[in-house]
Amino acid sequence: MHGISTNIDGVTIVSSNWIPGIKIVKTVGFVYGIIVRSRGLGRNITAGLRSLAGGEIQEYVQMMEQSRDDALNRMAQHAKQLGANAVISTAFDSNEISQYMQEILAYGTAVLIDTADNHTMMETPEEKLDIL
Repeated sequence: MHGISTNIDGVTIVSSNWIPGIKIVKTVGFVYGIIVRSRGLGRNITAGLRSLAGGEIQEYVQMMEQSRDDALNRMAQHAKQLGANAVISTAFDSNEISQYMQEILAYGTAVLIDTADNHTMMETPEEKLDIL
């Protein structure tokens, strides 16, 4: 749709409070996707050895990237279950549950957007201020 958005299984996802050029028809409600990952013994040993030398620990970076993707996918499915076709104001939260487990939460506001080709440009808050 736009360079600032992601589309997962027909659900447009943005971190902004609006989607430029798209009319929001209805606010559906709060949606989320959560995943808890264990770092695993093998990954902990490898990462522990790498941490001795300092620098980025690729095993954890890959795990966190995959976890974020999984949380986004679950959030998109939650939005679809509620009848939404987009999620705005998307954000992430992350917490350590224990020494070996990490929780990743993706959340946002599910909305129904006008997907017709001839929709009217939606004004952003900045554009509204320019009118005043």
